[in-house]
Amino acid sequence: MDWSHEFNQILLTIIYAFLGFALLGAGIFLMEKVTPFSIRKEIEEDQNIALGVIIAGAMIAIGMMIAAVIR
Repeated sequence: MDWSHEFNQILLTIIYAFLGFALLGAGIFLMEKVTPFSIRKEIEEDQNIALGVIIAGAMIAIGMMIAAVIR
């Protein structure tokens, strides 16, 4: 068994995972900056469930796009 090949695959997986997390975080940060209101305030304090669903859908969509690009 070639351990160096396995190690390289594991290392690449870890690098891609951190890259994906960083890009997802950047997308969430960008959504917060683009909206004219505070997303945190609307969801936590005002209990805006509809906005929470929209943000969750956007996060899933961003994650799917990042996964497709990284592959």
